[in-house]
Amino acid sequence: MRTPKKSLGQNFLTDPNTARKIVSCLCVLPGQKILEIGPGYGALTTHLVEQIADLYVLEKDPHLAGLLKSRYRSLNVICGDGLFFDWTRLERIGSWKVIGNLPYNIASPLIWDLVARAGTCSKMVFMIQKEVAQRIRAEPGSREYGAISVWVRNFARVTLEFFVGPRVFHPQPKVDSAVISLTPFTSEKRPNEEEKLSRLLRLCFQKRRKQMSTILRAHWSNSLEKWFEDQRLTSRIRPEGLSPEQFRDLSRIIF
Repeated sequence: MRTPKKSLGQNFLTDPNTARKIVSCLCVLPGQKILEIGPGYGALTTHLVEQIADLYVLEKDPHLAGLLKSRYRSLNVICGDGLFFDWTRLERIGSWKVIGNLPYNIASPLIWDLVARAGTCSKMVFMIQKEVAQRIRAEPGSREYGAISVWVRNFARVTLEFFVGPRVFHPQPKVDSAVISLTPFTSEKRPNEEEKLSRLLRLCFQKRRKQMSTILRAHWSNSLEKWFEDQRLTSRIRPEGLSPEQFRDLSRIIF
């Protein structure tokens, strides 16, 4: 194993038991289409191939992409960056699932994009930094609750599977990890004006210590005032006091 690249956030999983446990969370069935993001040296890939899945891997590092292609002849290797991948391309292959040990430095933006774009994905399982996992599954009113909590939970059901210590990685990170699974909602339950929701979340959580009446002063209207009354909310509430569903409703009124 060569020296991991810090620029790519590479921390390779080295424990087969942990890898097997992560893959089991995906509930793979024979013949299912699976995309693995950031396979590295193939810790998860080995167990996915064993389950006869129709497997695609997305790897940014050309050296590792080449190694995987030579090791697993039936593997569909895509050499590319997950942050710039067009997830809507996968709709052409029908229903699929996604899994990955995500680099800590790209996990949040990648998940933000993926949950909104992966319309035909039935399940996602990711190993990410523990603190990021806690933010994604945070409840309204908590310190960890923020824009990514609201965004992800408008598109998917979030489940914390288990925590992972640093000793199963090379090199060992200075933080703990967590495995989460995301079960995307059907199209009827997903936001149909996602750009409006995104704009509102960025507006509110950039000023999360301010009251909503202050944050939304430039957008205030009779409709907005009535919405707060109907929700039995004071306009002095701060962003962390609103539920994911309330943010979605509010975005339709403001923009």
